[in-house]
Amino acid sequence: MDNLTIAAASGMRARMESLDMLANNLANTETGGYKTDREFYNLYLSAEADGGENEPVPTLPVVERPWTDFSQGTLRPTGNASDLALSGRGFFAVDGPAGSLFTRNGSFRVSPSGSLVTEEGYPVRTVGGGNLKIGPAGPLDVSPDGTVSQNGQTLGRLEIADFSDPGSLVKQGSSYFRSPAAPQPAKGTEVAQGRLEGSNVSAAESAVRLVAVMRQFEMLQKAAALGTQMNRESVEEVARVAS
Repeated sequence: MDNLTIAAASGMRARMESLDMLANNLANTETGGYKTDREFYNLYLSAEADGGENEPVPTLPVVERPWTDFSQGTLRPTGNASDLALSGRGFFAVDGPAGSLFTRNGSFRVSPSGSLVTEEGYPVRTVGGGNLKIGPAGPLDVSPDGTVSQNGQTLGRLEIADFSDPGSLVKQGSSYFRSPAAPQPAKGTEVAQGRLEGSNVSAAESAVRLVAVMRQFEMLQKAAALGTQMNRESVEEVARVAS
């Protein structure tokens, strides 16, 4: 395969990965606490593309790795006392089915057993590793530091976890993260009751980037087709001369 076709194919593969990422971002524009994904492009040397001693090895474009934008989303009021949002760094800590999970989606509810749980039913954790025990009567009151009270009695303080290296976080689903690193208490973060944090995806920006990447993909397709045509014509010309 010639260098032109190899470079075009590599570029198309990278753009396909970008298209998948952008499509997923757009699908989660209304997902509470969703953090948009972006990509790092890089170049690598391909030994398979070596045309010989007199030709340089071309560099091929690849998506080296995705990264997550953890910037703050907009807080919108809901009027629901069990809806909570974080202003600042950090995540709510919850007990997932296979260990600790962390989320910015504070769309919580009170379970029949009296626990504060996520939409999926994962218990929200308090400082020290416990869970809240909420009575059947009386409104909840959540202070900015995460202390939860009911009928004037303190039930516990929500664990707001942070990480020195957010890059260690791995997405699980659309709203959760897991990390092999141990969390630490978030500093300067406030809990807003009756509010939810929206997705930080910019629909307009994502749509513009989606169109741009699709156009790049189309141009690379044409380049690959041109490389194939040139190869075919070269073979035909050699066959004609040889005959």
